[in-house]
Amino acid sequence: MSFQNIDQYIKTFPESTQKILQKIRHLIQTTAPNAVEVISYQMPTFKLNGKVLIHFAAYPHHIGLYATPTGHKKFEAELSKYKQGKGSVQFPLDQEIPYDLLEKITRYRVENIGIN
Repeated sequence: MSFQNIDQYIKTFPESTQKILQKIRHLIQTTAPNAVEVISYQMPTFKLNGKVLIHFAAYPHHIGLYATPTGHKKFEAELSKYKQGKGSVQFPLDQEIPYDLLEKITRYRVENIGIN
């Protein structure tokens, strides 16, 4: 399926996952009010000043966060307890999502979007 917007994307997941995705979306909207919602790489994405601020996505067992390149490096210590890939971090759905950390990462990305 090719998603046209974030609402369409979110509706494809179970209700419990939808709530998490909506909370992440709201957190990003609040932290980066000037960011624009788009779908990129078939994932919910926020762009600021034409640059990718952050991507996030849901999977059967985790939420993926893509705050590359600077977001992951800056919060390396806090993210170290989570499974990671190149430019991604996985937050298991059976654990508490670290919303405070997501807010800090988003805020950092907003402040540094012009330098990457």
